[in-house]
Amino acid sequence: MVLLAQGVGALFGLLAVIFGAFGAHALKKSLDIDQLKSFETGVKYQMYHAILLLVLSFNLNLETALEKYMVYCFIFGILLFSFSIYVLVIGKSKGKNMKLIGPITPLGGLLLVAGWGLLLYSFIGNFV
Repeated sequence: MVLLAQGVGALFGLLAVIFGAFGAHALKKSLDIDQLKSFETGVKYQMYHAILLLVLSFNLNLETALEKYMVYCFIFGILLFSFSIYVLVIGKSKGKNMKLIGPITPLGGLLLVAGWGLLLYSFIGNFV
């Protein structure tokens, strides 16, 4: 599980830099300000959670069920949250109706919240 978290964290970090540069340069001309802000939100959340996965993987064994669920929540949360934002923004800029993707974003957000909740629960469990 540690290697999974490290590999996915590094991949998400790499992609966040690439997508951030893509948004700042290539998409800047084809997106309006609100679309660009949405795209940037996806990139920021992706990078924050990429770093978090790396920090967790270097500080925890990631062997307990709680730790594994936490890592999965962050991984799938980013996939659903950030990547759905990318699809929505780029699709809209190309004039495509991507309404079916819209409900996926909050599901990803819920998974991210769940991951943070599990992290908090693990900290509280260590104190009690």
